[in-house]
Amino acid sequence: MFEWLEGTAVALWVGESLYGYPFMLGCHVVGLAIVVGLFVMRDLRLIGCFEGISYESLDSLRKLAWTGFVINAISGCFLFTSQATMFVSNTAFLLKISMIFLAAICGAIIQNKMRDEGATWDSSGAVVGSVKSLAMLSIALWMGAIIAGRLTAYV
Repeated sequence: MFEWLEGTAVALWVGESLYGYPFMLGCHVVGLAIVVGLFVMRDLRLIGCFEGISYESLDSLRKLAWTGFVINAISGCFLFTSQATMFVSNTAFLLKISMIFLAAICGAIIQNKMRDEGATWDSSGAVVGSVKSLAMLSIALWMGAIIAGRLTAYV
């Protein structure tokens, strides 16, 4: 199945054309900057940094963060097609995908809590400890995913 995938027109365009791989890699980096930048900023605020930023204002960036996630997912799928047989057996890649999956779940849970309780947190200044723990886990997962992603080229 993965060999077939590498032979598709999309995979050949990404892997063999002059512009396919650089274009998709550029989209992947932009998506990464958006999603990780916004999620880590949100998570840092939840653990006590940047007290001048309200939780409600960070929640307003939710759609942009998930747009970055979608850009990353789509460009990542395109990049995957070009070397599917290599990636599917690459431990670093599999760790990266696992961490992204878990980080997305953390992100969704945090966003729901923030949407429901952000105004209360802004007025009281107190964030529930479990949300702080999830924020720390989220940061660790995103950083781990980035490191594992870089290691795919070397492992």
